[in-house]
Amino acid sequence: MPKTLNIALIQTDLYWEDPVSNRKMFEEKIAAIPNSVDLVVLPEMFTTGFTMRPEKIALSESEGSLNWMKQIAHQQNKALVGSMIFQENEKFFNRLYFISPQADVEVYDKKHTFTLAGEDEVYEAGRKKLLFEYKGFKICPMICYDLRFPVWSRNAEDYDVLIYVANWPKKRINAWDTLLKARAIENMAYCIGVNRTGLDGVDFEYPGHSAVYDVLGEPLAFSNDEEILYATLNKEHIDSTRKKLRFLEDRDRFSLIE
Repeated sequence: MPKTLNIALIQTDLYWEDPVSNRKMFEEKIAAIPNSVDLVVLPEMFTTGFTMRPEKIALSESEGSLNWMKQIAHQQNKALVGSMIFQENEKFFNRLYFISPQADVEVYDKKHTFTLAGEDEVYEAGRKKLLFEYKGFKICPMICYDLRFPVWSRNAEDYDVLIYVANWPKKRINAWDTLLKARAIENMAYCIGVNRTGLDGVDFEYPGHSAVYDVLGEPLAFSNDEEILYATLNKEHIDSTRKKLRFLEDRDRFSLIE
C-alpha cells in the first residue's frame, strides 16, 4: 500500500484577541472533518489573530490552548498543527505546536519575526528549524513571514512536506501565492499554506488563498472562501519525481551562520 497523508486546512475568520471563542469555533469545525483525515492545519495565532498586544491575553491561556490542542487531537484522532501566543519565562513567543493523537508534541518558534508590524519588538525569535516525522512523512513547519526567506526553508534534510501557517494580508497576497508555489518547486516537496480570512482588530483584511502544491508546483487545493480544504499527499509522488528528475542532488552545500 502506498503511503498517503490526508490533510485538512481550516481557512476561517478569527475572533480578535479571544482565545475562548476561537477554541470553541475550531472545535466545532474539527468535529465536522471526516475520520479519514490524518492532519488538521490551523492558521497562525489561531487563538487570537495576529496581535501585537500579547499582554492582553491571560497568562493561563498559553497552557490552556496547548492543553486544548492535546485534548482535541486525542478525541478526534487527528494530528493538529498551528501557532499561538505562548508566554514562557516572562517572554512571549509566536509558537507553533504539532500535536499527534498519541500526545507527541513538537515545537517551533517563528524565526523571522515581522519587523514591519513590530513583531520583533514584542516576540522572541526562534533559532532552530523543526523537522519531525508523522505517518511516514518528514515534515518541516514554518510561520508566515518565514515564507520570504528561502534559505531558512531550504531542503537540505530531504523533508517531504513544508507547512506555512499565516495571517497574510490582502495587500501582499500576490507574494504569498507566488512564494508558496516557488517553495514547492525549489525544494521538491509538498508545500501547504494556511491563511485566515476576514478583518482583524486593526482593520487588516485577509483573503484566504490557502493552498496545497505538489513537488512540481501543481495545485492540489486552493480557495479564497471561508471553508475547509482537503488534499491527499502521496509519498510515491515525492520519491518517483525526485528519482526521475534528481534536482535536489545538484543543490549547493552550505550551512547557516548566525
